[in-house]
Amino acid sequence: MLKFDATVKARLDELISRYPNKKAALLPALWVAQEVYGGWLPEAAMQEVADHLEVSRAEVEGVATFYTMYNKEPVGRHHIEICHNVSCMMFGADQLIEHCGHALGIAKGETTPDGVFTLNGAECLGACCNAPAVQIGGTYYEDVTKARMDQIIESLKGDSPSDVIVPPQSKMPEQGRF
Repeated sequence: MLKFDATVKARLDELISRYPNKKAALLPALWVAQEVYGGWLPEAAMQEVADHLEVSRAEVEGVATFYTMYNKEPVGRHHIEICHNVSCMMFGADQLIEHCGHALGIAKGETTPDGVFTLNGAECLGACCNAPAVQIGGTYYEDVTKARMDQIIESLKGDSPSDVIVPPQSKMPEQGRF
């Protein structure tokens, strides 16, 4: 089912107006598509982006699969990404991922049966001096301990979908020009 209605297309057109050509708006267009499609990019989303930007679906899919910030599979309402790059790994990221998975009853790469949480590793969240770092949606946490992770998970369990923080990248049309 296609989801790009007139409002979404207007958002995309506003984005496109900021660039020298339609193709240059591909990354922010994918953010919009990911938001519209519930946090991930199914084939239909990539086709809609390709059609609107007048590029091939292969180009869109190539970009979407290259960048880890675009989800190619459905994710939970709270997508927990724990950096496991060198600095974070040295400060316990692997143990934090294991602890988080145990607390949620899932392994890395899985989503809880209720669809609330997805747990993944992330390559680098840019917080090496405050490792380990965790990103959940648009919120970043640094110096995360197992106890702090438990608090974060507990605080997220009772929220509603409207409480989820939308990453700033998907709000690009509301921000100023680049």
